[in-house]
Amino acid sequence: MARKYQTIRTAAWTPVSSESSLTAHYRALPFPEQWREALLDLCNAGRSPQAEPYRTVPTWRLDQVLQALAPDVIVRPRPSFHKNEAPDFWLYTPAEVADPLPGPALRALLSAWLRDLRPEREHRDQRREVEAMLSADPPQWQPVEAELLRCPPTKGGTAAPEARQFQLTTDHLARRILALEPYDSGAGKLHFRAVPRGPRDQGAELVSQPLPWDGKGDRTWWFSVVLNVTLHTVPFQPLPRLHVHTHIRRWATRTSPTTGRLRLPFGRRTSVLLRPRVPWLPGAPASERFAVARLEWNRAAKGIDWVGGGPAGMLADMSLTEPFPDADAVLGAPEDWLADMRAGVVYSTAMGSHEVGAGLMSNQRSQIVRWAEQALPEQLRPAPALEYSRRASTSRPVNVPAKPSKEVEKAAEEVRVAAARRTGAAFALDALDAFAAPDGVNGAPDRQPRLEARLLWQTAEMRDTAIAALVDHLGLKDDGTRLTAEDYESAAPGSPAVLEWDSSELTVRLHCLKLTGPLAGDLSLGEGRPTRAAVTAALSARRGEARAFLGADRTDAVPSLALVEIDRREDFTTPDHDPKFALRLGCADVGVLTQFMAVPKKVKGYNSEKNADFRARKAWDDGLRQLGARVHPEHNLGEQLPDDLQFAAVWMVRKNARSRTRWAGHEPVAVRVVPTHPGAGLARVEGWDRKADNGAGRWIPYPALLLRLTALSEVPAAVPAPRGGEEQPTERPSWWQDMKRQRQETEEWLQKVVRSLRGTPTLLLAHAQNCRSHWTWLQDGQTEQDRIRTGLSVRRLDPDLRLVRVRTARGRETAQWWGVHRDPVNGVNGLPADLWTDPTVAEGTARVFWSTTPKALQFRQSAVEADKLAPRPLQAGPRKGELTVDTDKAAWNPGLVELAVLGCHQADGDDPEALAMAVHQLRQAPDHADALSLPLPLHLAGLAQEYVLPTLADENTTTDPTADTDPDAAEAAGLAQAPEPDSDPEQLSLFATDAVLS
Repeated sequence: MARKYQTIRTAAWTPVSSESSLTAHYRALPFPEQWREALLDLCNAGRSPQAEPYRTVPTWRLDQVLQALAPDVIVRPRPSFHKNEAPDFWLYTPAEVADPLPGPALRALLSAWLRDLRPEREHRDQRREVEAMLSADPPQWQPVEAELLRCPPTKGGTAAPEARQFQLTTDHLARRILALEPYDSGAGKLHFRAVPRGPRDQGAELVSQPLPWDGKGDRTWWFSVVLNVTLHTVPFQPLPRLHVHTHIRRWATRTSPTTGRLRLPFGRRTSVLLRPRVPWLPGAPASERFAVARLEWNRAAKGIDWVGGGPAGMLADMSLTEPFPDADAVLGAPEDWLADMRAGVVYSTAMGSHEVGAGLMSNQRSQIVRWAEQALPEQLRPAPALEYSRRASTSRPVNVPAKPSKEVEKAAEEVRVAAARRTGAAFALDALDAFAAPDGVNGAPDRQPRLEARLLWQTAEMRDTAIAALVDHLGLKDDGTRLTAEDYESAAPGSPAVLEWDSSELTVRLHCLKLTGPLAGDLSLGEGRPTRAAVTAALSARRGEARAFLGADRTDAVPSLALVEIDRREDFTTPDHDPKFALRLGCADVGVLTQFMAVPKKVKGYNSEKNADFRARKAWDDGLRQLGARVHPEHNLGEQLPDDLQFAAVWMVRKNARSRTRWAGHEPVAVRVVPTHPGAGLARVEGWDRKADNGAGRWIPYPALLLRLTALSEVPAAVPAPRGGEEQPTERPSWWQDMKRQRQETEEWLQKVVRSLRGTPTLLLAHAQNCRSHWTWLQDGQTEQDRIRTGLSVRRLDPDLRLVRVRTARGRETAQWWGVHRDPVNGVNGLPADLWTDPTVAEGTARVFWSTTPKALQFRQSAVEADKLAPRPLQAGPRKGELTVDTDKAAWNPGLVELAVLGCHQADGDDPEALAMAVHQLRQAPDHADALSLPLPLHLAGLAQEYVLPTLADENTTTDPTADTDPDAAEAAGLAQAPEPDSDPEQLSLFATDAVLS
């Protein structure tokens, strides 16, 4: 049968040639550099001598206000002293746009900014002197012509756009899209408006008018279609790329019945799009663009207020043509403000549920992109369609089993899989025994491998479910051994209720203990918002309690595993009261790895009783993987790859430094997967212990690495009380100095890791977005083919080393995509899975490939032809032909993963495409129901984050910090690949407190 999809298209555009040139005319405003020294003196006045002085005048608060009051202005970042960046203009506006900042308005803004910069009374005279200087000689707009496409290549042959092209080029193309006739969805026309983009934002953004959706009951829910245009580069390709991302933005309109206002949790921000009835700045022209402001929980006001625009902000002393919207008014009647788009509050999942489903499916995306392509100037063309790789007869690993079709085949497959799990667990436990054995002792080869596990339960229902799930998951023989309810209830640390099963591969002993007292309850933080010292002390106290609880039930199996039944994060008083991280650290102190599962509950909008069995099975599966029990995907490339090829991965784990300093540090982690039993899918999984052998480092079992990472959590076992009962202020560290130190330490660490891999053919993997800030060689502008830098010098790769960089859709760095149906008239563009190549690159010279995988299991039924905007006929089922609309359905698209073979040895027979195919197959682990978002070694390295930071995902399923998400999404939990989320960047604030619309 012929393939339905022979090619895939990406929503990407490239210049026609390296000579293509596109220019645009602007009026640009320079920063008043003549007063730079006076401004810096004002900023640094009164600062402690130990504090890092300002080297660049901070304008970010003024930039925020410009986005609200002058949305037609493009704000560029201030040139960085540390980066030695070339001079650039501060503000740009297209020459054809009326002056958005008349002289009086600009002077008023600069005065307000200076008052906001140093409001202290003791600096009033100095501030007035600077203000007089600026008033006497204000910056002047200048005509500027900017090149938007042409850019030089790097030494490695990669396009290197100018810094300003990332904003100016995308804004220019977005304006061309706005000039098109409105997009006809079949149920109406979409009228887009631009959203101003600040210096920290990516590219350009267009948002349609709010669209209503009548959900259940009397409620109307609102959403818009969003287009983002961003500029990117691809390694070793001299032409830049423009990506067009299409997604859904949902609007927050549901107020709390208790407060009558929108809910925004403490520590969160959300963006608000605004359209004033008249321009706020006197004398400014009306703009067709939305304005942007941001709301946050304000500690001083004890409520939600505008960021930088409340009573204490810059807008308080400015004379506006009409008052800036009151935050309370918007929060109290969000739907009224949204109706005529005077103010639209961007929804995030922290605000509760939303009946409009997230995302757009592939076919509808392809239609919107085709409409937008009408705006392309002659210098741009769509990126070439990609073809599937023919390096292997199939892109699936050889040990991925075929799906059984008959019941008898399904039963036989379940028996085989359970036996494989026991074999894998026994193999991992043998490796742990060998590691734990005294020097010179080869473990206990005659002893049956023994799995010592603990079940820390709270409800009898989940206890019994978890025990049955373990028996079923490992195919254990139920020999009739039973314990009474009294046995379980009377068990205590040191005297647990024990269940034991024997099989030919291993012995399983399960210690059942009820979590007693407040061990699984709220952390003791008292009333109100806790201080950092209080949180640290509460975590340390609970850590000690957990350590004592499990320490009384020690076994000779280290590391071992505990399955912990505990409430969801949402069920505690606040997220700060969640004790999971403290329990994880306390268990790790006595050599016990942890996996959490939620207490079964049935409440409004949440029912964990119906899937308790599934959650228990998943928890055991994930827990055993922590112990190293994994099935390695075996490639089918034969002699196209070196014999005995092993796989390694590096990952930067973010340290939990936010409670101590402003800047979070990072710790490098390396994982190695060494296939050992061809045909059985067994492999040693190891981690690099940098402190072993007196700092020389060595490879240790992966579970031992996880336990050692808890030392990085920065939550000590005991915390002294702060002096005077208050936290001591700390000076702000130098970010640049700290980053320079971290990069140096990372490259020294890399030198040792790479040296340890010599002598064995190794494929080293690194994740672009995760590692390149610390290992700068991975950056597009730095890397060169077949070379490496792990210190000051660049050198050729070691003969046994291959280097592949993996880049995901995070930050919109890989384009959205769809499979092109072979029937262009009646076919539906879908989501084929394969490894893809660029046919326009000469045979044998390609170094960049793209990987796609099937939809996740729970989204297999999501229709690629789903339409969020207009009714469509159903294609199958008893209602075939009936009209339906998919506005309430969650859409999901696998992300496009870029595989760049940065280094290999083609002269010695290496095939970059075969290496890429091997990495693609590493995403398809046989013991995972769904494909991984990252290759298995990188996936394992990323999961180490759980032992350094608290888990932020629902414990029903595995937290996967490596999850491949749409660029505007939070790291999603529960799937090996995250579902494409609602494209609300505010969801990112789960992981960064300053996440805003970007």
